[in-house]
Amino acid sequence: MDGYISHRIAVPPTFEEVFSHFYYAENKTGETVVKTLMPSYQTIMIFSFGTPASFIAKNGEEITVEKCIVLGPIKHSFTYSLAPGAEIFVCNFKDDAFFRFFIHADLSQELALHPDDLLHQNCFTLLWSELRQLSCNEKRSEMILNFARPYLRNRDRIAEQIAGFDSTTSSAIKEISHKNKLSERSIQLNHKKHFGYTAKEFHRYKRFLKAIQLLQTIASESKKVDWFEIIAACEFYDQSQLIKDFNHYLQLSPAKYLKFQEAICNPKL
Repeated sequence: MDGYISHRIAVPPTFEEVFSHFYYAENKTGETVVKTLMPSYQTIMIFSFGTPASFIAKNGEEITVEKCIVLGPIKHSFTYSLAPGAEIFVCNFKDDAFFRFFIHADLSQELALHPDDLLHQNCFTLLWSELRQLSCNEKRSEMILNFARPYLRNRDRIAEQIAGFDSTTSSAIKEISHKNKLSERSIQLNHKKHFGYTAKEFHRYKRFLKAIQLLQTIASESKKVDWFEIIAACEFYDQSQLIKDFNHYLQLSPAKYLKFQEAICNPKL
């Protein structure tokens, strides 16, 4: 769309375990642009510099972002709209990184609040004021990283092991509990505390995400979708479970996702 600008900004290697990337979008058109953000199981911080951006959660609640807000962990899709003149800069926290900054935050529920309320200080309002004066997004990302550096706490030993566990054939909970001589319940609680979701939740999400990636590959190659191949490749029990997961995460059927995927932002890709 002419006049709508959006792009990802990579982070330097020293921050790759903290932020997956930054994202920028600006609406210079004369119309409101509406997008759907896929679930990412990440917590995001959004800075709004122009016309306030609006986000609509799964329960229908509308959230207006005038300066800065924290949303997450993003477990379901939500719609956001950028009116003419809107401009957003988004920080995508990776794995347990949000907890390393906001150690006392309760991630048991999806958050939607100003980050200053978490710290009982106005430091993010001051940061927003400084970021707003910059027109270069690379300089904005550099300023955010410099701001974040002194506040970043050391990574919890168990959280580091959970984040680094990449086996697809065994259970992270079982292996890490055995390695550290801790109960599985203890590791489960650590997972929830540091990441904001359980290992079981994330396993279901990864299965869904694999289906999304396969569908996008098929669509890019203009091939016909064989739904039973998708079901088998992603280890769904049957077609009804596939449909159930798509409705759970996107409020769309798999077929409707294919039809509307161009309007859906996938922060994992």
